[in-house]
Amino acid sequence: MAQSQLSTKKQQELQQQYTTYKNNLQQLAERIGNVEQETEEHKLVLETLKPLPDSRKCFRMINGVLVERTVKDVMPALQTNWDGLRRVLDELVKQYKRQQEEMEKWKKKNNVQIVQQ
Repeated sequence: MAQSQLSTKKQQELQQQYTTYKNNLQQLAERIGNVEQETEEHKLVLETLKPLPDSRKCFRMINGVLVERTVKDVMPALQTNWDGLRRVLDELVKQYKRQQEEMEKWKKKNNVQIVQQ
């Protein structure tokens, strides 16, 4: 009986650890998706503004306020933001892969087999 309780407790701990891994991976995937979307939006705006003259008027949203600027003023800031988003995206993807590898090692170490995914 004591062995059965210990086994049940161990199964519950493993289930809880597995759920934690899955939730962490899901959160990372959501963040990656959001950053990818923002990166694509920045890229689209950069591609749209690139052929325009530097003196052309454009508008930019800064902290919820729409401000008037020129293409010359906006392009460097957009480029910097885009570069930063790409770096963040690369780091998030690396983090996701590390988390996934850690989960696989944990599954092998604990001899965990997933019945339903």
